[in-house]
Amino acid sequence: MNIAKTNVNASTAGRNAIPLEQIAGNKTLSKSEKLGEVSRQFESMLLRQILSSARKTVIKSNVVEDSLSSGIYQDMVTDQLADSISRSGGFGLARGLMTQLQAQNRVSDDAPTHQNPDPKTP
Repeated sequence: MNIAKTNVNASTAGRNAIPLEQIAGNKTLSKSEKLGEVSRQFESMLLRQILSSARKTVIKSNVVEDSLSSGIYQDMVTDQLADSISRSGGFGLARGLMTQLQAQNRVSDDAPTHQNPDPKTP
């Protein structure tokens, strides 16, 4: 599955296709697609934090006025950049996270449904 193309259409390009709180209950997505979208959104959120921290280290210029509107604009640019990097798959964290979640999900699916209450007994 290509994470960069998970349920993206023209009307939601540049935004998260599915709100995070609605992914688990979405009946149209397979379990693999849900894991992919959650992984991609997590990567995007982490990239926003990294880019925001990096932007704070830039030396302020006297040429451009530092106003509320410029701060909002910079936040919007950071959000779009993080989302674009995440959708491109170039950072790679979402792929690794999805692989780990799928492996963990397979293990939990294969685990017995009952547990022995006595740890001394095999």
